[in-house]
Amino acid sequence: MGADGKRRLPIGAELLTAGGVHFRLWAPRCREVSVEIEGLPPVRLADEPGGYFWGHLREARAGMRYRLRPDSGGDAWPDPASRFQPDGPHGPSEIIDPAKFRWTDAAWCGRRREELVVYEMHIGTVTSGGTWQAATRELPALAELGITCLELMPVADFPGDFGWGYDGVDLFAPTRLYGRPDEFRGFVDRAHALGIAVILDVVYNHLGPDGNYLKCFSDSYFTDRYQNEWGEAVNFDGPDSGSVREFILANVRHWIEEYHLDGLRLDATQQMFDASPEHILSAIAREVRRSGHGRNTIIIGENEPQHARLARSMQCGGYELDALWNDDFHHSAMVALTGRREAYYSDYRGRPSEFVAAAKYGFLYQGQRYVWQRKSRGTPALDLPAESFVVFLQNHDQIANSMAGLRLHALTSPGRWRAMTAYLLLMPGIPMLFQGQEFAASSPFLYFADHNPELDRAVRKGRREFLGQFPSLANPEVSGQLADPGDADSFRRSKLDPAERQAHAAASGLHRDLLALRRDDPVLGQRPAGIDGAVLGARAWLLRYFAENADRLLIVNLGPDLTLRPAPEPLLAPLEGQAWQILWSSEDPEYGGVGTPPLYRAGYLRIAAESALVLAPAPAAPERQRHRNG
Repeated sequence: MGADGKRRLPIGAELLTAGGVHFRLWAPRCREVSVEIEGLPPVRLADEPGGYFWGHLREARAGMRYRLRPDSGGDAWPDPASRFQPDGPHGPSEIIDPAKFRWTDAAWCGRRREELVVYEMHIGTVTSGGTWQAATRELPALAELGITCLELMPVADFPGDFGWGYDGVDLFAPTRLYGRPDEFRGFVDRAHALGIAVILDVVYNHLGPDGNYLKCFSDSYFTDRYQNEWGEAVNFDGPDSGSVREFILANVRHWIEEYHLDGLRLDATQQMFDASPEHILSAIAREVRRSGHGRNTIIIGENEPQHARLARSMQCGGYELDALWNDDFHHSAMVALTGRREAYYSDYRGRPSEFVAAAKYGFLYQGQRYVWQRKSRGTPALDLPAESFVVFLQNHDQIANSMAGLRLHALTSPGRWRAMTAYLLLMPGIPMLFQGQEFAASSPFLYFADHNPELDRAVRKGRREFLGQFPSLANPEVSGQLADPGDADSFRRSKLDPAERQAHAAASGLHRDLLALRRDDPVLGQRPAGIDGAVLGARAWLLRYFAENADRLLIVNLGPDLTLRPAPEPLLAPLEGQAWQILWSSEDPEYGGVGTPPLYRAGYLRIAAESALVLAPAPAAPERQRHRNG
């Protein structure tokens, strides 16, 4: 409850400053509801218009466990807005006091979009311990690396002992698998002290099939008017949708206010169907910003169809999300680095022009026909700034969408991996790393989900059918070797070994130095970046970063040694009276490279095979001397 004794959120159990706990529930399908607190007699809640029930229990205290029993003779269920489920989704709810935690982040203002370097993290596997406390101990290393924002995979509670979190059922309750709610708060507080923002991946397009008790209180939480890929669609625009929207927006406010989170990543927004005058995505974005109380917040969306309006302002008909995941960049990079063009990679060539376009325009598909889906993909996005797009070489889905969950460094050559890492971390946009990517983790990341036997069989079957779109995985001999999602070993094998951060020091140094360049270089660090780009060859391209008398060139060559002779490309021209010199090279032996040859050969630029260079201007040597140096 607020200091004035009024409820902060419209639903759930809230402690009163005057003592006791106030309960409020939306349950229009129930004639009556009683709250049953362990150790206390049941209390019938009062009803109010609109299907709500409420009650003030003066004897209730934080730490007590309770259930809600509808219609006296029925079963007792957990609270739909439970703040914690100590025994999991099927057990009782626990009364939580969010004000008990002593925050130390009063001076925290958040991170601006232009400062973001995102790190996707799964708390259960980012350390061997798999807890908030264990993950907290890794935060200093991430701050030293240059990470400015953590994107946590979903933590809303779900049944079983392990899972990715995308089948959560208790949206207000962080899963008991990682620790207590205050340990989550401690993680966020420590991150803020280190200058790292924390955003949470939330799933508002469906709820998991096991442990979802919402329909025990109202059938209106879901609708059959839309076809959803993973179950029943959430009812954002049908009868009684006002209370459903209130439930979701209360959840948004709960995460931002009670856990001091800096924003949200919205999963699969294309499955959030809403024909209301104000789309629920716009309402969520507004609620995030309002709940941030003036500090910088960030709302990132995943949208497979690539609808650019999600990132536009309301004045331009948009929903005002801050950024969208750019799958196109990932898909082109995978083709360029592995040569494989199966399934949804088949519409990409991995050509230099695609990487120049991704840096300049974001999405590659902005309405063109997409052969794999037999329809057009995307909408025009040429008006959106680079910071509207999150670019990545790995994420949880794409690593797991393979036979063995191998990471990218294991699928390509070391030189190409270093070169494309340089492009990812220096190109315009918001770069994102997946946990362990920064030190070339040896552990795979597999799909894992602990369900009851019936669901486990369905998940295993569905997973094989999904991966069957890849011809190389459809062969029965291969599909029979896929990791079992329900096997605890799939979960254990996916855990990182943080000691590899030191053991793989070359990879760690590569990422650390590139992020320092992105942050500290007076040209590469400018936001927004003024850039143009050009193709230099079949497997080579450049970006030129413009600044007053101090441009930079980023050249990437994924092919063999390249001498730019002739060089009829004006973006290669140095500033008047100057020549290019090497500022940074991916072939530095400190990163595991084989060394960088002299930049000029007989006066012409030469770029080593499978490498990336950052060039800066320097006073030009006399022409004869430059030729002799070559």
